[in-house]
Amino acid sequence: MNLDDAKNLLLLYRPGTADAADPQMADALTLVTQDAELARWFGEHCARQEALRARFREIPVPAGLKEQIVSEHAALTKMAARRRNVLVGVLAVAAIVVSLLVVSRSLVPRATNSNTLASYQNQMIAIATSGYGMAYTTNDLTQIRDFLARHRAPADYTLPPSLEKTAATGCAIENWGNGMVSMICFRTGKPLPPTQPGDLWLFVVDRATVKGAPTTPSPQFIQVSQIITAVWAQGDELYMLGTEGDRQTIQKYL
Repeated sequence: MNLDDAKNLLLLYRPGTADAADPQMADALTLVTQDAELARWFGEHCARQEALRARFREIPVPAGLKEQIVSEHAALTKMAARRRNVLVGVLAVAAIVVSLLVVSRSLVPRATNSNTLASYQNQMIAIATSGYGMAYTTNDLTQIRDFLARHRAPADYTLPPSLEKTAATGCAIENWGNGMVSMICFRTGKPLPPTQPGDLWLFVVDRATVKGAPTTPSPQFIQVSQIITAVWAQGDELYMLGTEGDRQTIQKYL
């Protein structure tokens, strides 16, 4: 097991649980004791997990929740008994509907909006703002590129000059259709909670996989909720840079 394999496995580790008893996890934990950089990364990972657990513990339990759960369970049990009486009829109708769908499937046009630029933007920004796990933690942009290349994610990208000078924190690899997206993470310098590894994200993907993607290096600015994105193309790659703010906020990184 190498260090990259150990990190990918340790992303699943939760302090204070039985995770350490798993044989593969035990091998990864052994590497932690042998590598200073891995030990530092693992310490930060455990700290983030403890911080998340502490926040969950702070959430108050609503009064009467137990009684509500018991009452709703009893009601659901009665409803389930009634539903069983009509299940046979429902299944018969469902079988007829499925048969009709199979016959008419070739006549119904397939939805083609799942791979659109809007869908890609929404999916990537949702990942960035919902507590993603870093696949590789480092501030070295060369090491980030090498890691992405080893894992067959887009690595032949060109960073804008201003972004080259911005502090990197690591990278992640996300799925898009049948391909992969390289997610390079940066810090703008604003204070961040310990569970947030970055607040400026660059996504790189094969342009051919995104319907309606721009074809020129001139960036398009699109607001996605609180996140401003700049999207442009260079060669066969589609770039999307995102951060919280407005057009003026993101332009200084282009």
